[in-house]
Amino acid sequence: MRHFSEVYALMRRKNRQQYALLAGCCFFSVLLITAYVCMMRAPTVLAVLPEGGDSRKQVMMIFVLAVIGCAVFTTYAAGLFFRQKSRETGTFLALGASRAQVRGELFRELGVISLGSCAAGAILGGPLAWVLWQFFRLAVVDTEEMRLTFDPNAYVISLAFSAFVIVMMFLLGGRSVRRTNIIDIVQESHKSEPIRDVPRWYGPVGVGLLALGVFLGYIAPNFFVGVLHWYPPEGLTAVFFLPALIGLYMMLLHTVVNGWNGKKKLYKDLIATSQMRFQGRQTVRNMLVMTLLIAGAYFGSFYTPMLGTGAMIGYDARPVDYAYHFRADQDIPMEDEVRALAEEYGVTITDFAAAPMLRLTVDGDNMIEEEGPVGVTWREEYEEVLLSHLFLSASGYEALTGERVELAPGEVRGVIDVDGSALGFSPDATVLTNYLTGERLPVTPLEPLRYDSLFERYVMNDGDFVRLSAGLSDEWRETQVCFNVENCEETYDFAKALFNKIVDRSTIDVAQFSRWDPVLRDRRIAEEGRYFLDRESCAEAGFTPIDYDQRDSSAFRLDWQYMPQFRVMDKADFVKTAAVFIMLFAFVAVVCFSAVFVIAYTRCMTIALTNRKVYDDLRHLGASNAYLRRSVRGQVKRVFLVPALVGTGVIYAFYVMIMYFNGSPAGITPSEAAGLLAALLVVAAVSTLIYGVYRLTFAQVCRALEIRR
Repeated sequence: MRHFSEVYALMRRKNRQQYALLAGCCFFSVLLITAYVCMMRAPTVLAVLPEGGDSRKQVMMIFVLAVIGCAVFTTYAAGLFFRQKSRETGTFLALGASRAQVRGELFRELGVISLGSCAAGAILGGPLAWVLWQFFRLAVVDTEEMRLTFDPNAYVISLAFSAFVIVMMFLLGGRSVRRTNIIDIVQESHKSEPIRDVPRWYGPVGVGLLALGVFLGYIAPNFFVGVLHWYPPEGLTAVFFLPALIGLYMMLLHTVVNGWNGKKKLYKDLIATSQMRFQGRQTVRNMLVMTLLIAGAYFGSFYTPMLGTGAMIGYDARPVDYAYHFRADQDIPMEDEVRALAEEYGVTITDFAAAPMLRLTVDGDNMIEEEGPVGVTWREEYEEVLLSHLFLSASGYEALTGERVELAPGEVRGVIDVDGSALGFSPDATVLTNYLTGERLPVTPLEPLRYDSLFERYVMNDGDFVRLSAGLSDEWRETQVCFNVENCEETYDFAKALFNKIVDRSTIDVAQFSRWDPVLRDRRIAEEGRYFLDRESCAEAGFTPIDYDQRDSSAFRLDWQYMPQFRVMDKADFVKTAAVFIMLFAFVAVVCFSAVFVIAYTRCMTIALTNRKVYDDLRHLGASNAYLRRSVRGQVKRVFLVPALVGTGVIYAFYVMIMYFNGSPAGITPSEAAGLLAALLVVAAVSTLIYGVYRLTFAQVCRALEIRR
């Protein structure tokens, strides 16, 4: 060999594993981020996740965790690569090679590795997302709405992450060559990153800080908005999660250095514990990232069982099999036509009831937002005409429910769900107004009624109902229909046919969102010149208008103001209705868990390669094969077990807290409790998968260290 580059190429061939590990880590990180962002920014998903909605915020939060995790992971992999390469670099410098020569060869290698792996990850990320989505379509539900389309702008984020990976690798590579002391460079690969002695109080204090941070992070937004009447800047409330992050780090430090068994197994696990300490800082960083990713993955995994279990219990708990309402100016099927259709499908209707309703305005406190020196604040201002609600007469309510309600003139009762959770509805109106005539009626709100199928209605005295109905046009009158059938579970075809009739005979005038309100519309138009829920304004506000041709889509079934409640159809079509949400969060969970498995495997293999000489020495000193296996198991188990336990426990406790503080006076409702039990089944399934990956990794580490089974 006559050229330096030839010698460098020979050393590269001798260390193929190190180059493959670095390229694989970069490729995998960019692949995951690209697949995630392609899915997150896909028009198919954005059409269902409204701008500023909770679901979109949750997806973004998990995406940030994934980006942080992959960034730390690739930085760690690059640092490990340069540490292993440092002896080679120092030897070349000691033999007379100039730093410029070494830097040039190194940068050429990094250029090929970084550009090649990042380009491959970015190119294959989109196809990976598409393949996973198609798999979910085959396994879960396949509808026209689920046709996945990509937004090319999503690749901007992918390119930005790739640029970070490339720049980071060149910066770390340049720093590794710039070292002035050749001896330090040579010995770099032998240096460990031990953790100094950690007091045992780190463990319990870490647990306390973790619990405090999770609670503060959850309660902070409600405190700012509800108590201080202030909308904090985006991201400020995340600061309150910092105690949880600090506590988590302290817990992991305590686990790696001291363990949780006190001094009982100090000498039994002396080798494994000491080795963990010598690579302590690296191990803790990896475990911290894994814990955060596991928490994010479970957050996505719990979405489906919580939503599905609650929905199914809610459908079964409905007091009537079929319920729908419509505006009086619409030609919607009534009793004779419904019975004829039922006879055509062989369905027996056991009872049928219909009652008129009025759309009246109610008073209340209007939330007025103001721009100030500290940002956006809000204040309440009482308004006699705030918004509208639907009102039933006491006799109409009795006809629909069979429940007699005694109301004196001037008394009203709101209707909430059976669990008692008002879900944003405040049944405390004190002034009712006929919006067209201006007729005004002071009322006294009494204890709310509970009836799921009539949620967010009011019930009023019959005489008051007649009085306020005078002068109302058909646009302000509605009809509520409720009926039951025999063998409800066998009436899907009838339900579908009736649903299609209702949609087909609804005019474009009632193609409105569930929160569309004529009173709010008039106010917004007077103040701003437009109403964001009007069809012509939907696109500007980021909404897809209600489209009768898309009646089976999630957007239509979840958002149409006059969507019927047919028990059998809602249960049978639940997966179809919530398919985008289910598949999106399942995809998020797959991405995060995949990152966890790769990080854990890489870390465990790194421990094996770093400690190969230690195990050889132990073998020559007479250590048995069983002892060596137990030592390896102690290290690999900590890498897997601790993040799994902490990540699972934290996110499950967080979900329990959300359910408890969700506004229900009963705390956790039966449907929520059932959802939490279903989430435990997910935990059991995922824990089994984690255990399987742990066993495979343990076997690979033993094989690398030549430790027999």
